[in-house]
Amino acid sequence: MFRTRPDHRPETVQVFVEGRSLMVPEGSSAAAAILIAGLPAMRETPVTGSPRLAWCMMGICFDCLAEIDGVANRQACMVPVAAGMRIARQHGAREVRR
Repeated sequence: MFRTRPDHRPETVQVFVEGRSLMVPEGSSAAAAILIAGLPAMRETPVTGSPRLAWCMMGICFDCLAEIDGVANRQACMVPVAAGMRIARQHGAREVRR
């Protein structure tokens, strides 16, 4: 579904999406990495458990919340990938630490 243009071959970086190694174009967002990985959802809503994917890809809708390098509730569309980055889907409501 999501493919890079055949005439444009950017450098790639290795990231881990749900523990799976994936090479993604340098400069991509963490949300794009999840889409490239072909996952069915990025997160589940806390109330109904409905699956959500990135919607706006520009930081407005918050449907792309994910755990990035161990930090939950990150807007994946606003975080550029970095070599070795670990991206995981977010399940349910966030935990409040006191």
